[in-house]
Amino acid sequence: MSTVATWSDLRTRLASVRAMAATRPPPPEVFLRRIRFVERGVGLPVKAVVLVFLLIALFFTDWFSALSPMNEDVPTYIRTFFLIYFALNVGGGLILWGMDDVSPKLVVRVTYIMAVLDAAMLALLTMVMGGFDSVLYWVFLGLVVRNAAIIPHADVQVMVNLIVSALYLVAGVLELMAMASAKELIRGTGRGTVTGGVFDESDVPVTESLVLRLLLMVLMTACCAGIQILVDRQRQREWEAREFSIKQQQLEAAGRLAAEIAHQLKNPLGIINNAAFTLQRTVKEGKTITQQISIIREEVNRSDRIITELMGYARLAEGRVEKVNLNEELDRAVELVLPPAAKFDIRVHRDLQPGIPLLLGQRAHFAEVFANLLTNAREAMDGRGEIFLETGTTEDFSVMISVRDTGPGIPPDKISQVFEPYFTTKERGTGLGLAIVKHNTQMYGGSVEVESVLGKGTRFTIRLPARSLMRLRK
Repeated sequence: MSTVATWSDLRTRLASVRAMAATRPPPPEVFLRRIRFVERGVGLPVKAVVLVFLLIALFFTDWFSALSPMNEDVPTYIRTFFLIYFALNVGGGLILWGMDDVSPKLVVRVTYIMAVLDAAMLALLTMVMGGFDSVLYWVFLGLVVRNAAIIPHADVQVMVNLIVSALYLVAGVLELMAMASAKELIRGTGRGTVTGGVFDESDVPVTESLVLRLLLMVLMTACCAGIQILVDRQRQREWEAREFSIKQQQLEAAGRLAAEIAHQLKNPLGIINNAAFTLQRTVKEGKTITQQISIIREEVNRSDRIITELMGYARLAEGRVEKVNLNEELDRAVELVLPPAAKFDIRVHRDLQPGIPLLLGQRAHFAEVFANLLTNAREAMDGRGEIFLETGTTEDFSVMISVRDTGPGIPPDKISQVFEPYFTTKERGTGLGLAIVKHNTQMYGGSVEVESVLGKGTRFTIRLPARSLMRLRK
């Protein structure tokens, strides 16, 4: 039991650490901006000089003759790998040079691959230039810093830099194995040299020095990742504060406009309604006049109801901008539209992905969208059927919400009209429910799609960007 408890506690601690380190992914332009400055602006010229130097040293000089003793096939392997490395760098350099005209995903993948290849080439050079005691160790530290500068994702950055550390360790271990083989050869034959001199025990690196070097690399990796997380959190706070301010100003302006529209339209309708009521009580005779007055009052009431709903459609209700969890809003909408006390014969199936990004906005906007979709589904199925709710994320960091019912479906010739204001197939409907859904979704930079098959049901799919500013309709 104690072992189980220990593992459970460890998993809990790891989960808490991951939650603390988790940040919203930076926009792609952040990554591209870093690559453009560090890799293309600085890295390509420096790497071109290094490649030319290595090409001359490996193929046109006797550089290997002064290196540590090793199997005679090793220089051939290194030259072969260098040629592959050289060709990949030429291809990667061309992609980075023309990165403005190629897919950002390709640029990102090339950057990751080249970061690992650079470390692999450096490890081979380290193996033949002293292993753990090689001066190239400091270049490994430079690679760690370079990777931190170009990779904005802390988790990927840590993984790549740990690979760099591991390659340094492997290079040192291989060099030690070569040294040990040379040592045995010298002891067996009584002659031999290492790095131009007689082999001595002092050539073997001290264990404490090795441990300190590895710890320094791991510590630098952790520090770079920590700085990255702090930068990401600061950027996220600034972005959220800016979006909070913009959305709040938009809502305040919309609220003032709402009050003005309500005052300008509702007051004349109220006067007309009162006059018609007084006239109806005054007129004792003339059924035709009384009937026409009744029609006036009925139409005034209908107009008043439409104006009230238009205030919601036009997003003219004041509200407070806050972080909204769409899973929670879906659950609240289900309780509102399908309360247990109503005893609808409807089964609701939920497939809500945990941990979807929180959206900044007015809670009432999202609640209105979900309530309208669920109400449509309930009325389409006449209170009997199944509703399937699903949430998730897409590759472009958007949030996806799907509401599907098992109702009769929508005729193909009507699907293009369902989001139009005042279009309805219901006897007493105003035709604003789905118009509000589309409007509120587009207001946050999102989109809504409908799919329907007669006799099988209808699915509404909403996609909302995790990062969006509210858009005022012009």
